[in-house]
Amino acid sequence: MSRGIVSAGAYSPENRVTAEAFEDAWGRFDAPGVETKAVPDADEDALTMGVEAGYRAISVAGRAASEIQRISFATTTPPLAEEDLTARIGSYLDVPTAADRRTYTGSTRAGIDALLDALDVERDTLVIVSDCPEGEPDDSREHGAGAGAAAFLVGDDAPATIVDRASHTDVRPGTRFRGRGDADVSGIDSGTYDRASFTEPVSAAVDALGADADEFDAIALQAPNGKLPYRTALDSGAIAAVETVSSLGDTAAASVPLSLVTAFEAGQDRTLAVGWGSGAGATAFVVEGAAPVESSLDGDSELDYPAYLRRRGDIVGEKPDGGAAHVPVPTWRRAAAQRHRHESGQCSACGAVVFPPEGACPECLELVDFEPVTPESTGIVDAATTIGQGGAPPEFAEQQARQGAFGVAIVRFPAGGGEVSLPIQVIGGASVGQAVRAVPRRIYVEEDVPRYGLKALPQ
Repeated sequence: MSRGIVSAGAYSPENRVTAEAFEDAWGRFDAPGVETKAVPDADEDALTMGVEAGYRAISVAGRAASEIQRISFATTTPPLAEEDLTARIGSYLDVPTAADRRTYTGSTRAGIDALLDALDVERDTLVIVSDCPEGEPDDSREHGAGAGAAAFLVGDDAPATIVDRASHTDVRPGTRFRGRGDADVSGIDSGTYDRASFTEPVSAAVDALGADADEFDAIALQAPNGKLPYRTALDSGAIAAVETVSSLGDTAAASVPLSLVTAFEAGQDRTLAVGWGSGAGATAFVVEGAAPVESSLDGDSELDYPAYLRRRGDIVGEKPDGGAAHVPVPTWRRAAAQRHRHESGQCSACGAVVFPPEGACPECLELVDFEPVTPESTGIVDAATTIGQGGAPPEFAEQQARQGAFGVAIVRFPAGGGEVSLPIQVIGGASVGQAVRAVPRRIYVEEDVPRYGLKALPQ
């Protein structure tokens, strides 16, 4: 087997809002073909979702993160407009600091560009594509805007290979864009022009492959909504077989990668993938074979429309002044391994596992050098409480306003042949004896810098 996709992972938030919820609020729903869409929680963003997908791609491959030589991250919605976010992603996943890094953004084709570029580099590469676009509340793009992430481990001896590719780009500005400093996607909304700006580059790229479009088991096609993909001349049944827009919404740069993961999961042997970006251009490629997949694309937490607006941050108050426990960025950075991976230390004298790994061992009281050890991601709650409305420290007040009450717990995680107990915020809440899983989340924003760490999600 040649170089290609070794494994794949996928993740979407558990929150869902239905088309009916929009219809009740607005008297209409302007995202055809979308039945539900995934909504990031108040502490989720493209980075945390991407890390979740990356965990899964590495896990199902059965490889160590230490083997990864390159990280590529693609998104149109980076949490920061300027910063190399692959540094934080690599810290979460424990990828070597010497690994190459690449960031792709500015177009919904970014995910496809990242994947294809990784095939041309002789390095084991983790490609992460994550997106959560937004629009104005009454705009069709917001009605359809979803969220999700896919990750691919690219390397040699791969079960899924890309055997052909072609691109076509034409000058068609204005179909989908986001101004400098804006959070919301916009467009000129010229129906015929918009449709042609999508269908014609897609058709030209597929035609350039010289392949019969009817010979594919599945077609992973960019889906700005659930209707536009079917305006092309491609096989509607093959598109429908792997589309995710009806359940997740428009996932922008992650749209085609998520459909490709779905094709792998279904065991499709020959898949046509077509990415599109406003501007306008399309890239088509042929995938033969299927890579092993670990995915989490189901959501069972349905939001009504007001709760959805709260998650977006549209109807929350101002952050209260004063009282916050200021942690300077340099101090936060020194504990990055503990915050991102719960890295603990094993005492060389008695074998006890200690968190944080500093000072004297609390078990044998010896002042020793601790051997780094990373706890497992699933643990058991030993003690728990709930922080209700108005009880949160100021740095967590916005999260509480958007997400509701949250729990705080002491959780016991297996680590290094023993166990380690850690304090951790619980998403929603948990009871003593309950199993929870440590998940990447944004903790809060201070000094305009998002602070990331781990929270516990009840299982």
